[in-house]
Amino acid sequence: MDAVLALAAVLAGLALRLAIPLAVTAMVIALLRWLDAGWQAQGQAPAPAAPAGPPCWEVKRCPPERRANCAAYMNPSVPCWQLLRAPNGDLRLPCLDCQVFRSAPMPAGVVLSQAHSGARS
Repeated sequence: MDAVLALAAVLAGLALRLAIPLAVTAMVIALLRWLDAGWQAQGQAPAPAAPAGPPCWEVKRCPPERRANCAAYMNPSVPCWQLLRAPNGDLRLPCLDCQVFRSAPMPAGVVLSQAHSGARS
C-alpha cells in the first residue's frame, strides 16, 4: 500500500511539474496572440489623409528644382510632416511652425498634454 501511495505521489509531482509550466506557457502564448491581433489591426488602419488645403510646395512657393527632390511633392497623398520626420521619429521644428501643419485638423483620438499643447495653438 505504501508503494502505491509513493508511486501516486511521484506521478502527481511529475504532473504538477509539467502542468504548471505548460499552463503558464499557454497563457503567455494567448496573451501574445491577443497583443499581435491588436497590433495587426493598428497596422491595417488607414494612413493619415493629406490636409485639405493647398499642398506645402504651393504654400511655400517652392521652385520646380526643389520639388523634383521633395518627398512631399512625390507623395501628395501623405502629409508632408509625416514624410519629413527626423530619424528618431520626431517632427522637425520647421514643420511645427509651418502653416500647412498648423492648419491641418487634429487626428481623432489624439490628446495633447499640457507640455505639448502650445505647439499647435
